[in-house]
Amino acid sequence: MSDDSVVVNHVGQCVADLDRATAFYVELLGFTVDRRLSVPDEGAGPLLGVAPPVGLTAVYLLRGDFQLELLAYDRPGNPPYRRREMNEPGLTHLSFSVDDLDATVDRVATLGGEVVSRLPMAAMVRDPDGQLLELLPMAYRRQVDADRAARQAATS
Repeated sequence: MSDDSVVVNHVGQCVADLDRATAFYVELLGFTVDRRLSVPDEGAGPLLGVAPPVGLTAVYLLRGDFQLELLAYDRPGNPPYRRREMNEPGLTHLSFSVDDLDATVDRVATLGGEVVSRLPMAAMVRDPDGQLLELLPMAYRRQVDADRAARQAATS
């Protein structure tokens, strides 16, 4: 398989309040809104396995090359939020490095999120819909990038 035969398009996340979730990611982590899409029930229902009416609206957020798709279903009968444990199979969290860890963590609650745990060099927070986010200092990302570059140089 060639390097360009598969690309990641986005990560999708269901939210209860699209405007609140959009504001959280834009204001806390600097995402920008790429586009908003109202998806017709005829296509969304069969593809996603959601019985009509689906009422799906998606907002696509960008941060660098990463795209986060926020999905909101305007319909009766949506399942309620259920807190998932970190060791439960499936997607556990999204991880972000930030320039100012303390300032970012301090803003979480004011934007509707929750600080779950805080260590000197990391924090685990929940967005307004309960999605776990790991916040790390930018120094972590710089070290990961440097280590990757060194491994690549050693194999070249």
